[in-house]
Amino acid sequence: QVELVESGGGVVQAGGSLRLSCAASGRADSTYIMGWFRQAPGKEREFVAAIRWSDGTTYYADSVKGRFTISGNNAKNTVYLQMNSLKPEDTAVYYCAAARWIMLTRVSSPGQYDYWGQGTQVTVSS
Repeated sequence: QVELVESGGGVVQAGGSLRLSCAASGRADSTYIMGWFRQAPGKEREFVAAIRWSDGTTYYADSVKGRFTISGNNAKNTVYLQMNSLKPEDTAVYYCAAARWIMLTRVSSPGQYDYWGQGTQVTVSS
């Protein structure tokens, strides 16, 4: 079992930055990939970014490429999401997720992840 706890959300003006953190405990060493998803009111949960621990390969949704950066430490117990040039449409609850194994063609699919955090709210004001 892996427990995930997010932090770092808040309210920021458009163009500003936030850094989210996700602390993993339990069998964090069993995870193959960790990622961030977000869900805005009335919308489905959508993929934001992911990092594969074996080689550090990162994956991003087109909507955040060039603005967001995912990173983590080698102990697999913390993953970060640096969010720059934030836009009002980035407003959502952001969730950290982890998978024991995943087909890389399905990195963006929420159903492929085994563990989820409780979420942290990010609000970008215009």
